Order: sequence, then structure tokens, then C-alpha cells
Amino acid sequence: MRARYGVPLGITAVAAAGLAYSAGFEVRSFRLRRVTVPVLPRGMRPLRVLQVSDIHMVSGQRKKQRWLQSLAGLRPDFVVNTGDNLSDPEGVPETLDALGPLLEFPGTYVFGSNDYYGPKLRNPARYLLEKASGRHGLNGNPPAVGAVHNPWEELRDAFDTAGWVGLSNRRGRLKLDGLEIALTGLDDPHIKRDRYAEVAGGPESDADFSLAVVHAPYLRSLDAFTADRYPLILAGHTHGGQLCIPFYGALVTNCDIDTDRVKGLSTHQAGGHTSYLHVSAGCGTNRYTPIRFACPPEATLLTLTPRD
Repeated sequence: MRARYGVPLGITAVAAAGLAYSAGFEVRSFRLRRVTVPVLPRGMRPLRVLQVSDIHMVSGQRKKQRWLQSLAGLRPDFVVNTGDNLSDPEGVPETLDALGPLLEFPGTYVFGSNDYYGPKLRNPARYLLEKASGRHGLNGNPPAVGAVHNPWEELRDAFDTAGWVGLSNRRGRLKLDGLEIALTGLDDPHIKRDRYAEVAGGPESDADFSLAVVHAPYLRSLDAFTADRYPLILAGHTHGGQLCIPFYGALVTNCDIDTDRVKGLSTHQAGGHTSYLHVSAGCGTNRYTPIRFACPPEATLLTLTPRD
């Protein structure tokens, strides 16, 4: 009896322990990533940029709300929100409450697919199938049918009222103590809302620094920004792989970027140019898969410094 059932029972116990850890502890083990990026013009003072992404707020997530509120204590120069704030049509008030202290700072934002549409229950194995087929989101897949529409307009109006700059296929600017920060953003490529032709042209010559922002780091968007010579691109969407293998890393990215760049700071090359790329692993999950393993939820404080 012991020889026949010992191994399967042991595997079951390990799997159960891993599930309990990932759903009960790690998914609420919020971290702050700190990154230094040498992208500013020489002589410019350093800038502290707080990136928050993929909050996926569900009503009742009090610990996440308190943690997001506490990030205001970092006193960033400005905040970049790279989308997917919601995972519950009723979650707008709690999202705005969590971000309330950060709305006191200058900021900018783009939206992701989960800001526009509510999530659906889906088989996690589909992410592996999409990776194998090269189709993600609405890129190569049939149009979504019966999607739940989230009240994203309420988020937009609150962000705009606070003075945050919306960048969904738009350009904008932030003024920081005499500095002009030019911003260029895209709507979410994951659901084919990106329109790079509407913002093409590269950094603005009369700005002190130019920054590119997009929710999902699809290669077509990264290529366009890099070929246009943006020094830094900020993105989210990937959840860092969400379920990772220790000492190996992520299995999927939920877009066409490679798993080596699923989170953190890296570079991207296109058109003979190189840009820095930072992909946030985000601080939430889809409400139907509220687990993380070997990939804690995070926000990032980027310190931008002058180039060598």
C-alpha cells in the first residue's frame, strides 16, 4: 500500500501546499522594486518615478488598498499607471480610494483591457496554447463575445480631475519644478486599440525628457517607440508570468515579448536604436486566478539619472 500510493500522495500534498502558499500568502506579499535607469540628459537632476500597474482591484481587498495608499510616502516626482486597474465592475470606488494619496502627485496613465472589460473564467492552459500558436488577446484570435463592460469612464474622469495625463493614443506633458516631461502613450495592444500612427514622430525637442508608456509590451509597440528613439518605455500587463518556476522563471508573458523580459529592467532594439524597457509585474491578479507563485506583487520606484 505504501509503495503504491506514497508517491502520488506526496505529489498531491506538495501541490496543495504550493497552492495554499501562492493563494494565501504570496498574492498578498506586496513588494517595492527599486531600479536606477541612466536615461536623462547630462546635467539634469534625478527624477523619482513610481510605476503602479495591474492592480486588478476586487471589492474587499483591504490590504492591497492600504499598501497602495502607503506608496505616497515615497514622495515620487510623478506617478505612471500602466493600466488594468479593475477586475470587478464594482471596484472603481475602492480603486480610487487606494490611489487617492497618489493622485496628489503629478501623474499619467494608460488603460489596459481589464479597465474596459470584465474578466472571464478561462482555463490557465490556454496561456500556454496561445504562446505556442503566437496568438494573444485579440491579436489573431476571434473577437470577444458577450464581454462585460467595466465603468472605465469613471476612472478616466477621476484621473483627469486629479490632473493626471491620459495617454491612450495621445501625447501629453508634465511640468515639474521648471522641467518639461513629454509623454507619449498607446491604448492597449492586447485588444488591438493601439494606433501608433496617431502619435508617431519621436521625442519632442523642446522637452527636457521624453517617456513612452503602453500597457501590454507587444513587440510592434516596442519596435515603434524604439525606432523613434524614446530613451525609456514603461509597460505592465505580464504579471511577471504570475506562476513561475523557482530558479527558472516565467513560462508565459501573455503577449509576444520573450520570457527573459517578462518583468524588470531590460533593453529593446529596433531600427538601429536601443531603448530601456521596464515591465512591471503588477500588484494584482485576475479575480478568477487569485494566486501568484515565485512572482510577488509589486510596484516600482524608478530613479532616472543622467546618462554616462
